[in-house]
Amino acid sequence: MTDIPKDHPRYESLITREKIVEGVNIGITSKQGLVAQGRGEAFDYLIGERTTESAAIAERAAVAHILLARNPIISVNGNTAALVPDLMVSLADVTGARLEVNLFHRSDARIHKITEHLRSQGAGVVLGGKGEKRLDLSHDRAIVDEDGIFSADVVLVPLEDGDRCQKLVEMGKTVITIDLNPLSRTSLSATVSIIDNVTRALSNMVQFTKDMKGKSKDSLLDVIDAYDNDRVISDSLYSMQENLKNKAEERGIKWI
Repeated sequence: MTDIPKDHPRYESLITREKIVEGVNIGITSKQGLVAQGRGEAFDYLIGERTTESAAIAERAAVAHILLARNPIISVNGNTAALVPDLMVSLADVTGARLEVNLFHRSDARIHKITEHLRSQGAGVVLGGKGEKRLDLSHDRAIVDEDGIFSADVVLVPLEDGDRCQKLVEMGKTVITIDLNPLSRTSLSATVSIIDNVTRALSNMVQFTKDMKGKSKDSLLDVIDAYDNDRVISDSLYSMQENLKNKAEERGIKWI
């Protein structure tokens, strides 16, 4: 990695970019993932590079769904494997969910490298290598494990994945997404749309799980019943608008 001084004003952002580049170099992240990362970073800047109140509400609802699930699966792609492998493993451990590698640019080599990368972070069983079932999609994200995504009742899909998200919802699954674009197909299709940076979101979800794990089924159902995904998306758009307005006013720029 490039040696980035910690006092650089964009230190965290630059470190994230370096992780994605390293992921490409070691063969777990596709080159197209670089573009996806840049797009997400732009939306993170718009929202103020922080977890909003509505995002935290979505993260708590997501945890409630996972804790109540019969077969919860956390889907792993190349970008999440590069950026947050430790957090993916931690969330799986604390919730009892399982990890499954699912890729658009799929190859046996990438599946193997991501699986080994997750195991190096402490993962046990990692699904995704069998791929004996297919979703009704025309690309390789359709390839899933029968006892994983195919039979899951709750699926966490970090980062953008619109058509697969829609298909999983059509199959009757609860789909939780992490996507900084509140107007993407992913966010608009999901059961729970977390409009937050994936590192912040997963860190929060690990902590929320620790706080919520001992709660009764009825308490967790109350969290789910009170959740309004449309409101979360609306609030995220408002947060972006207010952040831009405040930044403009700080510079003496008139906000129209």
